[in-house]
Amino acid sequence: MRVHLIASMLVLAASAARAQVPATTAPGESPVPVVVTTGEGVVKRAPDRAWVTIAAESRARTPQEAQRLNTQAMTTVNDKLKGAGVAAEAIQTTAYDLQPEYDYADGKQTLRDYVARNQIQVRVDDLAKLGELVALAVGSGATNVSGIRFDLKDRDAVERDALRRAVADAKARADAAAAGAGAQVARILRIEEAGSAPPQPPRPVPMVERMSMQASAPVPMESGEIEVRVTVTLTAEIR
Repeated sequence: MRVHLIASMLVLAASAARAQVPATTAPGESPVPVVVTTGEGVVKRAPDRAWVTIAAESRARTPQEAQRLNTQAMTTVNDKLKGAGVAAEAIQTTAYDLQPEYDYADGKQTLRDYVARNQIQVRVDDLAKLGELVALAVGSGATNVSGIRFDLKDRDAVERDALRRAVADAKARADAAAAGAGAQVARILRIEEAGSAPPQPPRPVPMVERMSMQASAPVPMESGEIEVRVTVTLTAEIR
């Protein structure tokens, strides 16, 4: 009876030990003890690039006149931006539409006018000129500024820096966990990147009413700081 009891205890102990050791090897090989940690890398940088969406809306009694007025307004905006140093490849048309607008009364709709809208996205590589360019665009015919997004010219390099920091953090945590268990990291088996923080969302800017055709004072813009955050999961063999 005693022999049977001791054998049973040994079987249970062996089962418990196996349950605590993840199978990290291929089928048919003996599993190895591992530690799994998560590391995070954060890099903060002042932005050096911005994207701003600018649009011009024009209304008229006929679609042809609305289109003509809008073409005139947007051509002036583009020319002013380019004259201020914005490269042609930094200006991209993102939307254009021409549609009627109606008034509704007593269940009837009456044509009011036609509205033409042309929208562009402008890349600004000199943040010191951002407020000046926004004011210049509005002063030369733009009627809407819908959003501003700050970014980094070398975002890829910054993300790699954050990734290196995340791996170092995960490795340090693995070393600490192994030491706490009286072991040490033998080798790293796997590193998985959980991803990086998405680009900063556009900062909403209220609709800007058309100003005088003369240049107005630069619009104050605060770029703040961009944070790039990367998370990784590290699996290491311990001994």
